[in-house]
Amino acid sequence: MIPAFTFLAMALLGDPGDGQQSAQFTFRQQLVIRVPRLAPVKPIEWREKRADRCTLLDGIGGAAFTNSGSVDLYFRDGRRLRALLGDKCPAIDFYSGFYIRPAADGRVCARRDAVRSRSGAACEIRAFKRLVPKR
Repeated sequence: MIPAFTFLAMALLGDPGDGQQSAQFTFRQQLVIRVPRLAPVKPIEWREKRADRCTLLDGIGGAAFTNSGSVDLYFRDGRRLRALLGDKCPAIDFYSGFYIRPAADGRVCARRDAVRSRSGAACEIRAFKRLVPKR
C-alpha cells in the first residue's frame, strides 16, 4: 500500500523545478484498544498498623484524601501509608493538590513535616500508619 501512496505523491507533486504545483499529504493512523468490562470487585477494606515515624517518599505513585484528617499515600511497589494530619486541618483545601517537601535527610517525618496545599495552607503530619488489607 505504501508504494502506491509514494507513486501517487510523486505523480501529483512532480519535480518542483519544472513549474508544476506542489501539494501536501497528511497520513493519519488511528488505534482503538478494546477494554473488556470486568465483574464488580468488592472494595478492599484497610486496617491501620503501626509505622515508622519517618519515611522516604521515593517511589510514591499517588495520593488520595479518603477521609477528613488524613491522606493516603500510594507507592509504586504496592505499599500504602496513611498520614494522619493535625486536628485543625481543613482537608477540603487539599483536593486541588498538595505538596510534601522532604527535609535535607530525604525523609518526611511525623511531628516534624507538613502537607502543604497549593493555596498556601499547611497541616502538620501527626503520625504515619501502614495500611494492610483486612482479612
